[in-house]
Amino acid sequence: MATSGDLMEKLRSEATGCYSWSNGPGDRYPAHSHGYEKVLYCAGGSITFVLEADGRRLLLRNGDRMVLPAGTVHSAVVGPHGCTCIEGRR
Repeated sequence: MATSGDLMEKLRSEATGCYSWSNGPGDRYPAHSHGYEKVLYCAGGSITFVLEADGRRLLLRNGDRMVLPAGTVHSAVVGPHGCTCIEGRR
């Protein structure tokens, strides 16, 4: 299982402005987008991202990586045990 430190080291090799965040079980993010490419690792728990254009769902668990191109409209729902993620931009 990947540790947060290992994942942050990987992330810093490919992105800038890296930081960690956490949410409680069932928390939701409404549909939104970013003006930059987002690189994100799930460092604990789980979170499901929904790509709004086609309804595709991406379940991320410890160690999983996701890259969202700039302007991609997405929403998210945190899993039953909460989540911790790290992300950066490029």
